[in-house]
Amino acid sequence: MRQTTMAKPADVTRTWYVVDGEGQTLGRLATTCAHVLRGKHKPTYTPNVDCGDYVIVINADKVDMTGNKLNTEKYYNHSGYFGGLRVRTAKEMKEKYPVEWVERAIKGMLPHTKLGDVMRGHLFVYAGSEHPHAAQKPVELKVKG
Repeated sequence: MRQTTMAKPADVTRTWYVVDGEGQTLGRLATTCAHVLRGKHKPTYTPNVDCGDYVIVINADKVDMTGNKLNTEKYYNHSGYFGGLRVRTAKEMKEKYPVEWVERAIKGMLPHTKLGDVMRGHLFVYAGSEHPHAAQKPVELKVKG
């Protein structure tokens, strides 16, 4: 008789992946990273267990958007005070805050729960091509497209 095996947190083995964002489209990069962070690429995927891997994104400042989205896409923040709404375009986010820009795209594709908070902790984004995780021996991850 076959049984469905459910992963336990103690049995999860994690791999480190590095993704080069140079010339990549933001959406395709974010979906690939979110897929790996959730662990959906593994045969032992369990929805209620964090079985995902670590992801390092380098060259976040060289990620692109297609079409006219750099000028029309807007990012909103509110401080909670009157008149505290801050609006930035995607072009402004790419030029001034490339790390936050990529992190927000990936964060939006992860669950908005306590489990999703743990998964977001496994994401590391860097604007340049250098990262301090060489000791973990990350494997290169290819993004389709």
